[in-house]
Amino acid sequence: MLLLSLFLLATADTTAVVRDVSLGSGETIRTTTVGHGDQPVVFIAGIFGGAYGYRHLTGPLSELGFRCIVVEPLGFGFSSHPSKADYSFTAQSDRIGQVLDSLGVSHAIVIAQSTAASIALRLSYRRPDLVRGVLSINGGPAETPATPGLKRSLRYGGFLTKLFVTKGMLRGKVRSDLVASSGDTTWVTEMVVDEYTAGQAADVDGTIDGLRRMSKTNEPESLSARLNETRVPVRLLVGTAPHKSAMKDDEVALMTSQIPDFSVEYVSGSGQYIHEEQPAVVLAAFGKLAETTSASR
Repeated sequence: MLLLSLFLLATADTTAVVRDVSLGSGETIRTTTVGHGDQPVVFIAGIFGGAYGYRHLTGPLSELGFRCIVVEPLGFGFSSHPSKADYSFTAQSDRIGQVLDSLGVSHAIVIAQSTAASIALRLSYRRPDLVRGVLSINGGPAETPATPGLKRSLRYGGFLTKLFVTKGMLRGKVRSDLVASSGDTTWVTEMVVDEYTAGQAADVDGTIDGLRRMSKTNEPESLSARLNETRVPVRLLVGTAPHKSAMKDDEVALMTSQIPDFSVEYVSGSGQYIHEEQPAVVLAAFGKLAETTSASR
């Protein structure tokens, strides 16, 4: 049976609750719930940022009556970082399915950013009972967490030898990546960087072990071969500002050709982090998707 340990967040928002969900074998998934509405919205966090990264969305949506649940996949943020776990996106989507079952969540709109969108897309066809729509923020059909960018970060970021890695080094690397991946970089303040790295800074050695494992992961199935099984509306927001993590045209073309109900919106001035740079655009896109999925239920 899944075990839930309950902690109140030490923030001004008393409706935010953190639950650590134990899946066994040292695998613990951090979830953060904001709001008590009967309409669930599930956010899949990126490697850095956790629930904090979605603060501009969870606050307004909870006030509108949505129950917002942020899930940090294994090895991400404050979730555990076991060195020998299966970090494939397929395994991550199955874990998230277990977590949502434990929380009594079904038929949720799922919001994910960057490579976390690959987890959301897999979840949509592997567990169609849990998903009624997907909103991707600069995230395409990534086939593996072992991206060239991750491998470069491990090699050139100085993370190959744990002995010399400090919290400051980790923080500096993340700050550099946030700036390089944004159109408007004014949101990347010292406080934001602290919050984005808080989970990893609490377990630097474990973080490096997890990232190393991710860099060697092989997927058991191809996402591109199964995209056509997606039966829910998928909406994609793409930032047009030049940045190193920009989506490729062929990724958008693949989603357009394979996902039955798909559309893309290009966001001028933003890079990878549209939810940080222009959260109102994301909220507007969510509102349209919510109307569409509500009408189709």
